[in-house]
Amino acid sequence: MDITALTAAQKYTATRTATEPALGQGTGGAAFQNIAKDFAATLKEGEEVAKSAMIGKADPHSLVQALAQTELAVEAVITVRDRVVEAYQEILRMPV
Repeated sequence: MDITALTAAQKYTATRTATEPALGQGTGGAAFQNIAKDFAATLKEGEEVAKSAMIGKADPHSLVQALAQTELAVEAVITVRDRVVEAYQEILRMPV
């Protein structure tokens, strides 16, 4: 197998794009904005299904499913919040 410098450079260039961030994903702040929007949409959807179930327009299965999704979303947010507080406390404990 003959590997020339040009071939190696071409292969490196081809694999380099796989390690670069995907277009449209933005920065960390944009990612958190998307997560917050998804969380708010999940809560809103759960509220809408609950309102529909109260007036008899939604079946109980969809209500239980919406409530389970909402509960999972809230638990995930609580877990992330706890981890952030933990990390902040660790930073405060660092010697200066």
